[in-house]
Amino acid sequence: MMIPRPSGLVILLSGLLALLAAAALLWGEAALDVPAAFHDWLAGRPTVGAVILGQLRLPRLLLALMVGGTLGLSGAVLQGYLRNPLADPGLLGVSGGAALGAVCVFYTGLFQIAAALLPLGGLLGAAASVGLLITLVGRGGPLVLLLAGAALSSFTAALTALVLNLVPSPYATFEIMRWLMGSLTDRTMTDVWLALPGVLIGSVLMLGTGRALDALTMGEDVAESLGFPLRGWTGVQMRVVAGAALAVGSCVAVSGAIGFVGLVVPHLLRPLTGHRPARLLIPSALGGAVLVLAADLAVRSLAGRAELKLGVVTALIGAPVFFHRVILFRKQGTL
Repeated sequence: MMIPRPSGLVILLSGLLALLAAAALLWGEAALDVPAAFHDWLAGRPTVGAVILGQLRLPRLLLALMVGGTLGLSGAVLQGYLRNPLADPGLLGVSGGAALGAVCVFYTGLFQIAAALLPLGGLLGAAASVGLLITLVGRGGPLVLLLAGAALSSFTAALTALVLNLVPSPYATFEIMRWLMGSLTDRTMTDVWLALPGVLIGSVLMLGTGRALDALTMGEDVAESLGFPLRGWTGVQMRVVAGAALAVGSCVAVSGAIGFVGLVVPHLLRPLTGHRPARLLIPSALGGAVLVLAADLAVRSLAGRAELKLGVVTALIGAPVFFHRVILFRKQGTL
């Protein structure tokens, strides 16, 4: 089988993403002249088209691109650094910290004061988790990172369960559970601006590790001999941890937990990039954005009395893919 050139793969994924983005802006219950609505929105004219575009469709589209791209990229980086194709952004525990922060906002009732306090609470929870994770890992290696992530995930999950147990209102409990399932519904440009700094900084940190990840395929000693220090505050591990945690935490703070994207996308695209970690980064970001945007379009098309949650749809897509891969590996005798 001929391996497609990564540049061709990037072009293909970019074209598919552009088509899905156009569909996300054009398709909906109300017909919309997108160029005219966009012009009105930029000019500040409160026309019907400008409201639909600027308050409903555009924020949802931008968040789908940000969340999907971040999850796909962070999954590829973590799998490359840990040299484990089953590594997932959720193993850092930062997602649980962001969820805990948002749940605390629900519990205290602060979200009733201003809607922006919900993602802000998630960002504070993510920031606290990033700081705790970096402190726990220190100069330790990949095993320490895995153990610290597992401990942080368990701790935040226990605290979230405690808050749910203490919530006095069944309605609040229901709203918390709905948020934890992950969704892009009713998000605004405020959510986009809140998540954007962390996503940009984290993505830059992760994209800068490509050459080091390639060197790591030959072992840690070889990577360090080639000039890629792994430990310390400026090492590869710190850039991977800080970048993935910051970007993923920012996304979870505004979208809730959306699983399987960072696990499935790099796993599927890796054979198409020659199994080179550096070549996998950009395609994984594009592929993650494609998957989340397509899943969100499916959610919108299936919306009835109760809209499906995006996190549920991505899990329903991702799990069968892994069932298929397990069966395939068993037939090939590689498992």
